[in-house]
Amino acid sequence: MSFDQPLSLRSGAQLRDYELVYETYGRLNADKSNAVLVCHALNASHHVAGTYEGRPKSEGWWDNLVGPGKPLDTERFFVIGINNPGSCFGSTGPTHTNPATGRAYGADFPVVTVEDWVQAQARLLDRLGITHLAAVLGGSLGGMQALSWSLQFPDRLRHCIAVATAPNLSAQNIAFNEVARRAIVTDPDFHGGHYGAHGVLPRRGLRVARMIGHITYLSDDVMEQKFGRELRAGELGYSTQDIEFQIESYLRYQGDKFSEYFDANTYLLITRALDYFDPAREHGGDLARAMAAATAKFLLVSFTTDWRFSPARSREIVKALLDNRRDVSYAEIEAPHGHDAFLLDDPRYHGVLRAYFDRIAKEVGV
Repeated sequence: MSFDQPLSLRSGAQLRDYELVYETYGRLNADKSNAVLVCHALNASHHVAGTYEGRPKSEGWWDNLVGPGKPLDTERFFVIGINNPGSCFGSTGPTHTNPATGRAYGADFPVVTVEDWVQAQARLLDRLGITHLAAVLGGSLGGMQALSWSLQFPDRLRHCIAVATAPNLSAQNIAFNEVARRAIVTDPDFHGGHYGAHGVLPRRGLRVARMIGHITYLSDDVMEQKFGRELRAGELGYSTQDIEFQIESYLRYQGDKFSEYFDANTYLLITRALDYFDPAREHGGDLARAMAAATAKFLLVSFTTDWRFSPARSREIVKALLDNRRDVSYAEIEAPHGHDAFLLDDPRYHGVLRAYFDRIAKEVGV
């Protein structure tokens, strides 16, 4: 969907003549009351569920949750996935042409925030004729977008479902993001973010950034169970540079794969958007005052071994909502998988979401 009206950003910049790529699943009912927006996280996209014809390995990133008969049942709900501006999966981003210069944006793409993404999503929904949403759902960075929806457009959604998320990043999380960004910008092929003009890609930096990020998505228990201290060759090679342990091999594989499809400037933009999200900042750090604007009903879900977005962070949001006497449900799932648990097929987690969407279905009559 193309937009010629500039999008004003929190930074004061504007995004001109941009496009948003989106997918929909299911059917919008007659009174348009069954729409659910799914917000994507850092390295995901608009492709939430299903597979593309002729591409059996193109499964959507939340396919185990969204689809016919699944917890978010597309036989009852009309589900929308939107690729955020600044991404590298079709919506206007750093690899697209800057209308002001006629060249790729590269590092000149304006810094975007969670709030900017929500504004862009709202514009696309306006074009679809959807003024009210049955729910906004997201995990991790997607959960931050769901929370932002409840604050920016409180009258447009009935329910906010935020999974494995936080009201802001801790100093430790910002630190991990900064190390990942430095890995990218110090890659000799980065060229100040204009690597496209030099015909190269900063793959080395992206590999390291992904390796750092991937460590934070897994719990210590899962890494120990999967890899432990298992040697790749069965015996020590006494090398400081070759792969010795299976966990090293796994991380290098993840880094190599990521560097082949993800854009480095996009990684910088999205991690910075994570850093900036902090709705309490405009209210003197008081999260309860920030959440007072919300009128939706809420479901918060966290996972016991998620140390990047720990249950304590979700409970901060729950308390802020309860302080405002909002309707809140909270589930803390005992799961061994760490932050990645929100993407996995845990029966208790999916049971919570199925029951909650059953509740929404009754409310909207689907």
